[in-house]
Amino acid sequence: MTTALPFPTDPPACIRADGTWCQQVFKLTHNEWLAASADWLVAKPLRILMILVIAFVVRLLARRLIDRLTRDTGDKTPTLLRPLKERAPQALGVLVSERRNQRARTIGSVLKSIISFVVFGLTFILVLGELGLNLAPIVASAGIVGVAIGFGAQNLVKDFLSGIFMVLEDQYGVGDVVDVGPASGTIEAVGLRVTTLRDVNGTVWYVRNGEILRVGNSSQGFAVAVLDLPVAHGTEVDRAIEILGRVAGEATTTEPVSADVLEPAEVLGVEKITSEGVMLRLTVKVRPGRQWAVQRALRAKIMNGFEEAGIEHPIARLLPPPGA
Repeated sequence: MTTALPFPTDPPACIRADGTWCQQVFKLTHNEWLAASADWLVAKPLRILMILVIAFVVRLLARRLIDRLTRDTGDKTPTLLRPLKERAPQALGVLVSERRNQRARTIGSVLKSIISFVVFGLTFILVLGELGLNLAPIVASAGIVGVAIGFGAQNLVKDFLSGIFMVLEDQYGVGDVVDVGPASGTIEAVGLRVTTLRDVNGTVWYVRNGEILRVGNSSQGFAVAVLDLPVAHGTEVDRAIEILGRVAGEATTTEPVSADVLEPAEVLGVEKITSEGVMLRLTVKVRPGRQWAVQRALRAKIMNGFEEAGIEHPIARLLPPPGA
């Protein structure tokens, strides 16, 4: 009576197949078990290593390409931004370059994250396939986890998606003066999740991009300096309008105001009449972001012109004359 051995005594058939790892291992070791396991011990690890190496090389090349496309090129627009619309006002001067660079870096960061996710995701699936694992339960479990994370972090996802579209559309950038609802001021940084701006009081505001429902940008295209100048009720309106137009015309054609003016000043006339006095309105089309400086300069010039011409301010009617 013979007892069956726990392992087969016949050599594996693969050792007779030319060019196989099984044959090569058997020639080197003369061990039938190692030869039969050559696919797991040699072939699969090599294929997995090759997949990992290719994945890292592809990711490295893609990231270097993105870095080249977003590289600072001095005064020129980064290559990545050239197909996209740009609304950066030239009035920003040196801030235009910083705005472009930050926008390019933000878009580049998004592209790098997408590249890493796709490459490592495909690598993970290919490695599991090489190991012979059933991917269906893993994919189903990943889908359930993804849905759970999506529900739990929907505000975070909303912030990131809003930030991506804001950057791609160049709705605002560094140096722009904006009103985003919760706060208004000058943009200092634009991120994918949070926009940072500083108001006129020096307070820094951090506004989540997902909470921004509308944006009022005062730094795109052009701006309008609007001045409302009050005069007393007894003033000759036509004379006051003539003086207003003359002084504004002289001021807008003289440095430094003229550098910011795009079109001649326009006197609209009487804006409203109140119990205190008559309000005259003047508008000037200026470079974006310079409307406030032009308003201050013109207001000082016009008030001096009114005083020299004897045009009374409404408050002068309410105050007693000197020496009374």
